[in-house]
Amino acid sequence: MTAMISLRSRPTSPEQPRSPIPKAIPLALVAVGVVALVAAAVLVFRPSGGSSDSGGVPHAKGLDGILQDPALPKPNFTLTDTEGQPFNLQTQTAGYVTLLYFGYTHCPDICPTQMANIALGLKHESASVRSHIKMVFVTTDPHRDTPQVLRQWLDNFDPSFIGLTGTDQQITAAEASVGMPPAEVEPLGNGNYSVDHAAWVLAFTLDNQAHAIYPSGFDTAAVWAHDLSRLVTWRAS
Repeated sequence: MTAMISLRSRPTSPEQPRSPIPKAIPLALVAVGVVALVAAAVLVFRPSGGSSDSGGVPHAKGLDGILQDPALPKPNFTLTDTEGQPFNLQTQTAGYVTLLYFGYTHCPDICPTQMANIALGLKHESASVRSHIKMVFVTTDPHRDTPQVLRQWLDNFDPSFIGLTGTDQQITAAEASVGMPPAEVEPLGNGNYSVDHAAWVLAFTLDNQAHAIYPSGFDTAAVWAHDLSRLVTWRAS
C-alpha cells in the first residue's frame, strides 16, 4: 500500500504580492519531496511509459502520476463556488475526470506553479479531452480568498477552473475527507500570514476513484500533457 504523502507548501520567505506568473519551485523543496516519495513507496515500480524518469517511484498503470493504492473514493462535500452557489463535488463532477487541489491565492510559488502546469497541459489536449476534465481548486485561506478573488486569480490560468470556498470548518472537513492534514496559518509579522497546506493534486478518473496523485515538483506541464488524455480513458486493471 502506498500511503498519502504529506508534502506541504511552506513558503521560505515573507509572502510576496499575488501574481499570475508562477515562480520556480525551490530545488530544496523538490529534493525533500523526492526523498519523501521514494521512502513512502512500498510497491514494486511499474514503468509508466511516459516522458518522466520516475527514479523508482511507483506509477499508476499508463500514467506518470504517482500510484495511490488503495484508490481514494471521490468525497461527498459541498462548498460554495465563485458565483456564490452551493457546489457538491460528487454530483457536479459526475462523469468527469476531476482534478482536486487545496491551496490559496496568496501562495508565492507552489499553487500558481501547479495551476499553470495544469493549464499548459490542457492546452496540449484536444477540445474533446478538455471537455471531460474539471479542475477544482479549494481555498485553504477563505478569509482572504473571497469568491471574487478566487475567480480573478483562477482566470489567470484557465477560466474553466472551478474555485470553491467555505467556512474554516467546512474546508478542514473537506481536507479530512481525502486524507489531507488541515491547513495551518503561519504568522509572518505585521499582520501578514502564509498558509501551510498539503501540496498535491488528486486525479479522480471516471470511476470516481483517485488512482494517482501529483505532488508539487512531480506535476510538470509535460506530465499533465502526457496524462490528461489517458486519465479520460483510464481503466483500472
